[in-house]
Amino acid sequence: MYTGIVQGKENVLSLNKKNGFSTLIVSNNNHFFDDIVIGASIAVDGTCLTVTQFSEDSVSFDISDFTADTTTLKFLSVGDAVNVERSHQMYKENGGHSLYGHIEGMAEVVEFTAAGETYRLVIKIPQGNINYFFLKGFIGLHGCSLTINGIDEENQTIVLNLIPETLRMTNLSNIKVGDFLNYEIDQTTRTIVDTLSRTLSRTA
Repeated sequence: MYTGIVQGKENVLSLNKKNGFSTLIVSNNNHFFDDIVIGASIAVDGTCLTVTQFSEDSVSFDISDFTADTTTLKFLSVGDAVNVERSHQMYKENGGHSLYGHIEGMAEVVEFTAAGETYRLVIKIPQGNINYFFLKGFIGLHGCSLTINGIDEENQTIVLNLIPETLRMTNLSNIKVGDFLNYEIDQTTRTIVDTLSRTLSRTA
């Protein structure tokens, strides 16, 4: 489990396609992985990945073709910066929200405009999943836990505001209109919405 408080960025060293999966190797420039073990879970751009190998300078992950097809990981190139979060440890502060790293899909950036030192970000949620989001709720976006400041259900869009610290710590400062970002739905909200929908459909 993760908190959505991205610890920082690392860089893609290689991404090699294999039979049914790809191997991603990222740097350890910021020493996020100094105490890593094989089998540990790491959120990379919000996607929960398992460590398969590591060295002093890098860490490796295997990405199934299914995961690649669902996320933006398939677009990565050598040198790209990725958001990194280690899995949350019990009895330590959770300053964000509960995320699982189970990416629902990709949201399209439809607006990214400066508002002073902050940025207004508008994303389009695909496949009718806007029903799982609400005002002042949260969304996991490229691994960042972000509060929703506006929703347009007709146009399937969500409005978010990025503060300078988020822009400094993450790769969201590099996004452009037309880019895609990994998004995660709050599982508690999903459970409530789906349970109510099924109950109402049975009684209708």
